[in-house]
Amino acid sequence: MNERIRVQARETASPVDQELVEAAAQVARTRCRGDHHTVAAAARARDGRIITAVNAYHFTGGPCAELVVIGAAAAQGAYELDTMVAVGDRDRGVIPPCGRCRQAMLDYFPHIEVILSEGGRLRAVPIRELLPLTYVWAEHQLDGEPGE
Repeated sequence: MNERIRVQARETASPVDQELVEAAAQVARTRCRGDHHTVAAAARARDGRIITAVNAYHFTGGPCAELVVIGAAAAQGAYELDTMVAVGDRDRGVIPPCGRCRQAMLDYFPHIEVILSEGGRLRAVPIRELLPLTYVWAEHQLDGEPGE
């Protein structure tokens, strides 16, 4: 990352939701077992609820914890998420989302913030900073049928 982008990211960083980080860390400590579940994620819904989940690793691929949180949130009626964080098992701490999760978060929640660890320091940044100049699916959908 070049210095200009790094400085811009610092200027737009928000306060870190420590309760959210601890919720993900607690799930990683208590629910991640073996090779199938190695990452926990937590998201703060707009109404204040915290939704947690773990990944479902499988050799054919599988959903990351962040994607499972999106589904769990919808199942609980939380369709607006404001912040998300992922934590690795075995005390690996906060880990960044993969590219697929970044794109899914941007498409579902274009204003969501993601908590990252940079040099041991946590910070919350808008998802758009993790995918600059990207394709945003929702921005390219037609509002209605042709001719309406």
